[in-house]
Amino acid sequence: MAKLSWGARMAIIETEAALHEAHRDNHTHRDVNGGWLRPAVFGAMDGLVSNLALMTGVAGGSVSQHTIVITGLAGLAAGAFSMAAGEYTSVASQRELVEAELDVERRELRKHPQDEEAELAALYAARGVEPELARQVARQLSSDPEQALEIHAREELGIDPGDLPSPLVAAVSSFGSFALGALLPVLPYLLGATALWPAVLLALAGLFACGAVVAKVTARTWWFSGLRQLGLGGAAAGVTYALGSLFGTAVG
Repeated sequence: MAKLSWGARMAIIETEAALHEAHRDNHTHRDVNGGWLRPAVFGAMDGLVSNLALMTGVAGGSVSQHTIVITGLAGLAAGAFSMAAGEYTSVASQRELVEAELDVERRELRKHPQDEEAELAALYAARGVEPELARQVARQLSSDPEQALEIHAREELGIDPGDLPSPLVAAVSSFGSFALGALLPVLPYLLGATALWPAVLLALAGLFACGAVVAKVTARTWWFSGLRQLGLGGAAAGVTYALGSLFGTAVG
């Protein structure tokens, strides 16, 4: 094989670098977990649907404007605190469970390091790595106890010990997003509206916007996702309004 000149070698290196850069730029994926966007949008959507349905249900009973506003504000507060408490408890319990499992794995690594190393090597071998290479990789990775714990946690538990969710962050974000969504149906009344329809229109517009934003983390188009959420939220409001009218007539 002919020896390449210095200029030819540099040209090949630059070409490969350009191809690698192009691949890296084009080979990207969306955040399939949704990151902060998913819980924030769904929290706001939950607040919108629940408070809109609550207010239309009460309005269907032919109550005063003052009662509708108080109901909406009470629904906002109760729902936001409920969401925050539920998220805090859920995430805290999940984190405590994960930490307990990490303690188990940490004790096993301390008491039976060779068995854990063999287990890690078997995992890599099962994935197609040559057995001898798998043993070498497992031996090298197991030399650092903290690194070994992280790898075992990822391989066996599917978690990242350094990226556990915060209960406080979950509670605060759930409270804020729910309250923001639940505020929309009340806002027209607070700004001087005397009829239900401005609150319904603003809430439905918010539902469409939330649905469109959800399309950022799904494969659906923004208009389909927006219309779907608009239809679901509108149906909930319509049903509760009809039930409110029925109950109001029965009680009256």
